[in-house]
Amino acid sequence: MSEHIFKSRLGPHLETFIAQKQSVGFPYQSSARILYHFDEMVFEYFPDVESLTKEIVDKWIHCKPNEHPNGLLRRITPIRQFGKYLHAIGHEAYILPGNIPNKQLQYEAHIFTTKELQAFFHAIDSCPVSPFSPARCYVIPVLFRLLYCCGLRSSEARLLNITDVNLTNGQILIRESKGWKARILFMSPDLLEVCREYNQNIEKIFPIRQAFFPNISGEFYNKSTIGHWFHEFWDNLFEAQLVTGNSPRVHDFRHTYAVHRLNSWIRENENVKGLYPYLSEYMGQQVAPISN
Repeated sequence: MSEHIFKSRLGPHLETFIAQKQSVGFPYQSSARILYHFDEMVFEYFPDVESLTKEIVDKWIHCKPNEHPNGLLRRITPIRQFGKYLHAIGHEAYILPGNIPNKQLQYEAHIFTTKELQAFFHAIDSCPVSPFSPARCYVIPVLFRLLYCCGLRSSEARLLNITDVNLTNGQILIRESKGWKARILFMSPDLLEVCREYNQNIEKIFPIRQAFFPNISGEFYNKSTIGHWFHEFWDNLFEAQLVTGNSPRVHDFRHTYAVHRLNSWIRENENVKGLYPYLSEYMGQQVAPISN
């Protein structure tokens, strides 16, 4: 990530707050990007204000009309944390109440069927070469396979560094996981071979790179791009027209991985209750234990 220059009067505090989070082991990259945009808003609308006021926070809350409640929650959580930080170090600050937003919309996860997965992966394997983004046709098939085959979150896959993926033994280091807890997982032999072939193709386009999945500039893709790709290939499938209820999302590949893994253990008469904590650890997910 490029070095950000803070512009507002709150900038020095924002900078030390982010540094404090990172110093205790939190990558804090996604939240830091939100705070960068927050700093720009404060500089534009409150250039002379030196404290975190209710007016500033209210402006931030309402700067995106018709925003999804879950998106709003992601934007305001770092601001609430920042307010608590300022208060803790002795500065006057407005702390956003915990009941804002007053609700999150709950999705019912879509578990992809075998036919749906086959149709989707067939579609992305036919991704045409783009003269504007030469790596795209290589990135899309492999990135979505990582999401499904390893149960990764979208952010975990798209923010992988080239050094995070060991193409010798199949080890993947997930740095910025939910809760900022790093973890290590291993690919299957088939997926490892796919990633090796992918890397050989990408190295011809980007001989030197940081991102395992580089965009046209050699940097990391953003979240919206991954979502756009999914709908570009999924929405036109015959199988997509048969889905009822919630429209499937990128995150549903992760849910599908978990369900398919559990089902495979059941078919193999494995001790599902005993293996469940290992699945939780593999996916970087805190879950309640399975009851008897």
